[in-house]
Amino acid sequence: MQEILDRIAGPEDVKKLGRREQQLLAKEIRRYLVSHVSKTGGHLSSNLGVVELTIALHGVFTSPADKIIWDVGHQCYAHKILTGRKDRMGTIRQFHGLSGFPKPSESPHDHFQTGHSSTSISVALGMAKARDLRGDGSHVVAVIGDGALTGGMAYEAMNNAGQMKTDLIVVLNDNQMSISKNVGGMALYLDSIRTGSVYRVIKADVEKALKRIPWVGEKVHDLAVSMKNGLKQVLVPGMFFEELGFTYLGPVDGHDMEQLHTVLEQAESVAGPVLVHVKTVKGKGYRHAEADPMKYHGTKPFEPQSGQVPASPQGGQGYSEVFGRCLTELAREDGKVVAITAAMTDGTGLEPFAHAFPERFFDVGIAEQHGVAFAAGLACEGYKPVFAVYSTFLQRAYDQLVHDVCIQELPVVLAVDRAGLVGEDGETHQGVFDVSFLNQMPNMTVMAPADGRELEAALAFALSGTARPKGPVAIRYPRGTAPFREEVAPIVYGRMEVLAKGEGVALVFVGSMMETALELQRRLVRTGIRPTLVNARFIKPLDMELLESLCRNHHTMVVLEENQVIGGLGSEILRRLNEGGFEKTCRIAIYGIQDRFVEHGDRKSLLQLLDLDPDSIWEDLQKKWKVDAHGG
Repeated sequence: MQEILDRIAGPEDVKKLGRREQQLLAKEIRRYLVSHVSKTGGHLSSNLGVVELTIALHGVFTSPADKIIWDVGHQCYAHKILTGRKDRMGTIRQFHGLSGFPKPSESPHDHFQTGHSSTSISVALGMAKARDLRGDGSHVVAVIGDGALTGGMAYEAMNNAGQMKTDLIVVLNDNQMSISKNVGGMALYLDSIRTGSVYRVIKADVEKALKRIPWVGEKVHDLAVSMKNGLKQVLVPGMFFEELGFTYLGPVDGHDMEQLHTVLEQAESVAGPVLVHVKTVKGKGYRHAEADPMKYHGTKPFEPQSGQVPASPQGGQGYSEVFGRCLTELAREDGKVVAITAAMTDGTGLEPFAHAFPERFFDVGIAEQHGVAFAAGLACEGYKPVFAVYSTFLQRAYDQLVHDVCIQELPVVLAVDRAGLVGEDGETHQGVFDVSFLNQMPNMTVMAPADGRELEAALAFALSGTARPKGPVAIRYPRGTAPFREEVAPIVYGRMEVLAKGEGVALVFVGSMMETALELQRRLVRTGIRPTLVNARFIKPLDMELLESLCRNHHTMVVLEENQVIGGLGSEILRRLNEGGFEKTCRIAIYGIQDRFVEHGDRKSLLQLLDLDPDSIWEDLQKKWKVDAHGG
């Protein structure tokens, strides 16, 4: 039953509920979340943890006039339910369905599209300052998790907010860190004193009185301030935030509706930036998620009663699993190999390494910039750092890659996971830019293994240090199950791999596009064309000797990649061959992602949307390029 939830059409209906009804609503929302996410997959644990907080936010503030900015945004499901989208929750993260993150095009209650960590305070501060310039009295609230506070950008924003002294509310959703133990009534009591008007008036009057004492007034005032600050460091929770210029409220129980309403109403009344510290339990209300919140952080569809995720029909190992196992084996042979992750130990497959070599494993938190510079320091001292990071998050460390790694030709290995289309997480997570920005960097080597066995070989090659020039190596590989060929030719630096020799048409593919290339090869053979099939392996440097040979002996070269066309393999091949005058002898057909962001959906649907599926490419080759047995 969802007696109360059925009455909620928007945030205004939340305000009509009493505290007891809001607490019952939280239970109904949790059942609703488990029911839907068990079918669609998605972020479950984080959403279960913020149900009461979300209800309280909409109970106290008036959205969309008041703005709520969700950091990362994967915890916004309850927010979507309360803002008129509950009937579409069955489509969340599905192709053409609701996004799993805030999206302004979906609802006026989603004020900013988030997806990456630690940005909410900066965005909220900008919105608050715009409000000040307009002169309206609305509130701006940033909701940020304790994990996101490991990202330096959050502190840059807090430092700036403290200097500006503009009205801003930051809600710290703390589901892991233990900043302070005094949760609940006493903390609320202290907050009511510290934020009450009487306290503020008395404080101001005492300061004025002290300063008016002849000769020694200023000194007495300064001594009092010094003593007060010393006592506050000991007695007041959250002094770190106070020193940044925030009024600190809390911590409070994030599952107690009365406490949440009280502290948020207090925050409304405080001038200047305020930090509200809320303690929550990740996975709250669903025993399987409470017991193992990481398992249900981002989950595939599962059976609600048992919590079991059905085995993949494909079977086999995922690329991340292959990487983690292989790196652990290589580390056993070489004590200089170290592994780094930015708060993605499980996602990047590094659990085995962390267990086997805890002293050589480093989780730097959600701090990709720091992670790259940290790796550079390790490399300077003779170690072999491997930074495992999702493609979309590597974007955040662009400057460190150029400035701290590439200029100095340091042997840092980048294990670029989730390269290409990642599917259901949408625009903010698609790994379709890494080839383009890594290609720009002098001294950078970029590899793209086509299967699990080649990933193992590429990792061993990158860490060998003898078979390649010095400098960083990026190895990009996709999400999902890794195919395994029976044999893989030895890797030679800068050399592509010819899988089949033919004539007329050459198919050159990057990594995850191998299956598409094989399907096109089969179709060409059926029309009487026996194409040459080439596994790019190295995106940078290019195998110009082979590419020029292909141009001399083929009338059409088809380049297949799961990356932006701008700056990708195809455009670089075209540029280099144009310099050599080969564009006149061989047509270059490039199939990749055009100048656009890619929405969420399953990979098959997205490939069709982008005309990168075998049927679309085949149709284009027939119509535009007139590929036939005679060369068109």
